[in-house]
Amino acid sequence: MENNKQRNRFVPDYLVTPGEVLEEYLADLGMTQAELADRTGLTRKTINEIIKAKSSITAETALKLERALGRSAHFWSNLERQYQDDRVRLAEQARMESDLEWLKNVPVKDMAKRGWIPKLKNKLDRLEAVLCFFGVASAEQWKKMWTAEIPIAYRQTEHRDKHLEAVSAWLRQGEIQARRLDCGPYDRSRFLVVLDEIRKLTTKAPDVFAPKLQELCASAGVALVFVPELPKIGIYGATRWMDGKPVMQITLYRKSNDHFWFTIFHEAGHILKHGRKEVFIEGKGLDGEKEEEANAYARDKLIPPGEMREFLKKSQFSSSDIQTFAQEIGIAPGIVVGRMQHDKKIPFNSQLNKLKESYCWVDEEAE
Repeated sequence: MENNKQRNRFVPDYLVTPGEVLEEYLADLGMTQAELADRTGLTRKTINEIIKAKSSITAETALKLERALGRSAHFWSNLERQYQDDRVRLAEQARMESDLEWLKNVPVKDMAKRGWIPKLKNKLDRLEAVLCFFGVASAEQWKKMWTAEIPIAYRQTEHRDKHLEAVSAWLRQGEIQARRLDCGPYDRSRFLVVLDEIRKLTTKAPDVFAPKLQELCASAGVALVFVPELPKIGIYGATRWMDGKPVMQITLYRKSNDHFWFTIFHEAGHILKHGRKEVFIEGKGLDGEKEEEANAYARDKLIPPGEMREFLKKSQFSSSDIQTFAQEIGIAPGIVVGRMQHDKKIPFNSQLNKLKESYCWVDEEAE
């Protein structure tokens, strides 16, 4: 019953100031502001500023008005409280109407489809859900937080600012998932050992390697999360530090196993080689010294340089050759194919692409 009363409660879209009510009382009583000042001991300036809504009615003032005008102090205090509540509410409503313009840039439908936010029809309800998802009070606060969080290197690519809301939503979902993981303190020595174990998983199926990947990383204090990509952002992965621990966030952008495993070790390279204050987002068109360092780490970790040089001494490469080489060094053949294509040893449209595998995650949250 209380809910119905609350729902049907009249909420005005205008303000009535305590001063307007006070002015009407004075008119009905035929009392001037000067006389009220004399009766209450308040200055004429104070009375005038209350009437013009430049000053508020304090508890002390309300008691003086009770004695001078015959209406309880509670009445005057309630007027002031209601006015202040309505003023804030209407200002917030106006701000939220403005935030609805920002909401148009947020991939609300895709976020709801993945189960990140509820599916809602009302625009203001959607806005409220999105603000709660980001953990901010307004679009302005989102801008202050997330334009600083997303690296300049990413913002200067072809994606630019038009997809910042989608990128920030993807990163935020990674934050939420990472905080659910049970990770101990970061241990660099342990992580180096773990990466050798992870390399052996490249030949396994996703349902085998995915949980094992998370378990191994967590044992070294690294939070590894898989977050489905959002349309148009073109991100492979990201690395950053949260609450004193490194977070590796991975999508299945491009989906082939050579890209996936290269991204895993690329992000690991950032953790091992670079500072804790930077956010690294990997996507098309990104480069720089630190990106190249992470690339080199992933490249050499997956396929040791000496073994690769020996293998490339061949003039031609058959499917059988690549499979044998991959087995000798303990990785998936598709990774060798991807590396050779990157180094322009074989064409990208080669029949050897059949050695690559495509991955597809089941998004448990969306289900």
